[in-house]
Amino acid sequence: MTPLTGAASPADKRKAFRAGLGGGRLQRFPGAFSPLVAKLVDDIGFDGVYISGAALSADLGLPDIGLTTLTEVATRGAQIAGATDLPALIDADTGFGEPMNAARTVTLLEDGGLAGCHFEDQVNPKRCGHLDGKAVVPTTEMVKRIRSAVAARRDPDFVICARTDAAAIEGLPAALDRARAYVDAGADLIFPEALTEPAQFEQLRAAVDAPLLANMTEFGRSPLLTTRQLSDIGYNMVIYPVTTLRLAMHAIETGLRQIDTAGTQAGLLDRMQHRSRLYELLRYGDYREFDADLYNFTLHQETP
Repeated sequence: MTPLTGAASPADKRKAFRAGLGGGRLQRFPGAFSPLVAKLVDDIGFDGVYISGAALSADLGLPDIGLTTLTEVATRGAQIAGATDLPALIDADTGFGEPMNAARTVTLLEDGGLAGCHFEDQVNPKRCGHLDGKAVVPTTEMVKRIRSAVAARRDPDFVICARTDAAAIEGLPAALDRARAYVDAGADLIFPEALTEPAQFEQLRAAVDAPLLANMTEFGRSPLLTTRQLSDIGYNMVIYPVTTLRLAMHAIETGLRQIDTAGTQAGLLDRMQHRSRLYELLRYGDYREFDADLYNFTLHQETP
């Protein structure tokens, strides 16, 4: 009987994520703002799913300024992670409070089946990493966040990623110092945010003896480097955090405006995902087979 929830357990996904980071090949994690998008990421053949705090906030109709709660993030993250056999890395902002809150965040995200999370060194409430007006906490405070998170995890394969926003605030040398301190505190993966040129990506790689994550978000401060460029520099992972949401919202807005002016969606059919493709992603056939296997019986008329 075909399993309906996927074959990989949360432990399997975490092992795959950790192995991928050390496997010598760039791991590609597009953002998924819904379970259905995660299924498509899996179907196309990417290495994992990224769950962006900015995309999650936007999907709730909120700006990315620290308004979402741990409950909202953990619940949505579990839904998205559970829709695919791929490992999922989730944005945990600043840990939703003090270091002890970061510890509880790890516990809830582990319970939800996530493969890892990242914490950033901004003050709380945070700001989108590509906006002005950011501020970072002292390095010692971020080190406490990381150590609390590392101490709280029960599965040693759960990846703790440390993001630093210091390059845009304190300069690249400070960001390098912070990255090294975060590795020493136990971070498995370093996420340097809002780097502005390829040379900065190269300097991070030369300075940090740990896996590195590149954020290829659109319309931000960072150049959109190709997977080949990032691989050549030596990065281990790349995320495309809000790409799918931006694609979807552009298509939705275009379609709604056409319906508003034309009075019908008939001219949009060639831009739509067909019903058959949606059913394929949702595995209608497997559910039908599962149901038939469970309830495959015949009623017999008894002789009066």
